[in-house]
Amino acid sequence: MFDNLTDRLSDTLKKLKGQGRLTEDNIKDTLREVRMALLEADVALPVVTDFIERVKTGALGQTVQSSLTPGQSMIKLVQSELVKVMGERNEALNLRTNPPAIVLMAGLQGAGKTTTVAKLGRWLKTNQKKKVGVVSADVYRPAAIKQLETLAQDLELMFFPSDPSQKPVDIANAAIDAAKRKFLDVLIIDTAGRLHIDDEMMAEIKELHAAAKPIETLFVVDSMTGQDAANTAKAFNEALPLTGVILTKADGDARGGAALSIRHITGKPIKFIGVGEKAEALEPFHPDRVASRILGMGDMLSLIEEIEQKVDKEKAQKLVRKIQKGKSFDLEDFRQQLIEMQNMGGVGTMLDKLPGMSSVPREVREKVNDKELARQIAVINSMTPQERRFPDLIKGNRKKRIADGCGQDLNAVNRMLKQFMMMEKMMKKLKAGGNMANMIRGIKSNVRGLRR
Repeated sequence: MFDNLTDRLSDTLKKLKGQGRLTEDNIKDTLREVRMALLEADVALPVVTDFIERVKTGALGQTVQSSLTPGQSMIKLVQSELVKVMGERNEALNLRTNPPAIVLMAGLQGAGKTTTVAKLGRWLKTNQKKKVGVVSADVYRPAAIKQLETLAQDLELMFFPSDPSQKPVDIANAAIDAAKRKFLDVLIIDTAGRLHIDDEMMAEIKELHAAAKPIETLFVVDSMTGQDAANTAKAFNEALPLTGVILTKADGDARGGAALSIRHITGKPIKFIGVGEKAEALEPFHPDRVASRILGMGDMLSLIEEIEQKVDKEKAQKLVRKIQKGKSFDLEDFRQQLIEMQNMGGVGTMLDKLPGMSSVPREVREKVNDKELARQIAVINSMTPQERRFPDLIKGNRKKRIADGCGQDLNAVNRMLKQFMMMEKMMKKLKAGGNMANMIRGIKSNVRGLRR
């Protein structure tokens, strides 16, 4: 996410490192580069123009703190302005109403609306302990109703059936009545999408909105459409009283133009961001954290929150006690760590949130993917319990047998063992009084080790 923009901004802001102070002359080239970086990221021109002007005014008008270099001061300014462009702070869903709180989802076809309905339902259920129901009022795409039913069953959400022969307003009214009888906290209504905005579509969704009286009307938009996402959101906002936006497919968007344009153009907050295909790959949108990611500073707060929610604490504490007692970190422990990383949404999302990862070459980062995780787990699964406990046994014929057992070559086995040895060294550092900084350094060296 934001890879292109992160690389360009990091390179640009580094050039100010050798300067004694910020002047109009030495920031001129930097601002030109920042402007080009934002335009290449498909950020809307009015947003770029306003952003550059504010950074310039701030840079020339501020007194640089003695503790900061000019480069650091400029990074701080750019970060502050990025946060302002994206909306200052996370704006939570407003569910303060007599239950059920109605959430209406709108958007164009192909934006990932139906999947996002299910993801949002899961998020409300898991993080806010809400009883959630979902219903599809998309009578033009029969597969949409079945898709939502399947997702609801998988995530244990209440699903209210509907039929293409019904009117969307009738579907919504029936679901609201049923949700009241079931004492649900939230009902999420999926609506029909179109390939483009048209009068018929807008008239239908206006009628549906008037009947359902939702407390939240969320526009779901594909972030990969760049500034077009902001323009589409603006058109919807003129027809509907939108309360917020959900950006989808952000994991596939290396530019970030939509995230940086929507709030400025529509005045509506981005409330959630979709960062993958899995049901749990939906995060509240925190402008300050996203700004840090864009500038290559990572997002430790989100990473810590994910660890809190998704890591098996009992197993983690067991491993800590084992290491503290002087017992060695073995391949079974390493396997468990890999599984935990999978549970957290994959290694890509984790690396995106680690500070300093922008300094790791992109070709190296791209090699670290979920397929590599699965391959490493498969290698360990091909070992005997004794080999997992005593990795030093794994030599020669044993390596060949393990490679054959998991359908991979000897290089894959050697690569996994190398990764294990790096992790083993990191665990020894933690045992010897290491801290989070050591942990982060260890993970970075692990990533770099993939290319060797």
